[in-house]
Amino acid sequence: MNYICDMEFEWDPDKSDRCYEERGFDFAHAAQGFFDPDRIVIKDNRYDYGENRYLMISKIQERVFVVIFTPRDNAIRIISARKANQREVKQYETTSHDD
Repeated sequence: MNYICDMEFEWDPDKSDRCYEERGFDFAHAAQGFFDPDRIVIKDNRYDYGENRYLMISKIQERVFVVIFTPRDNAIRIISARKANQREVKQYETTSHDD
């Protein structure tokens, strides 16, 4: 999944505030992960959400994060974000990245 530099992001401000309170970062910070050239994007097929949802594993300032998002109209809607667990960090680190 390729992205361009002028991407637009949207999110529920209450969920972003809650993320900041609980996890120490907001969705604006999490959006930086879309600019990681080594990001991993996986389609989330676990449930029928009524829309396509994706899980992205990416690095922001030397820390690996997971962002759940959906493309909506001309924007990327961030649904949730968290720091990656050990399994996800390993997946990110062991995935072949082009240098």
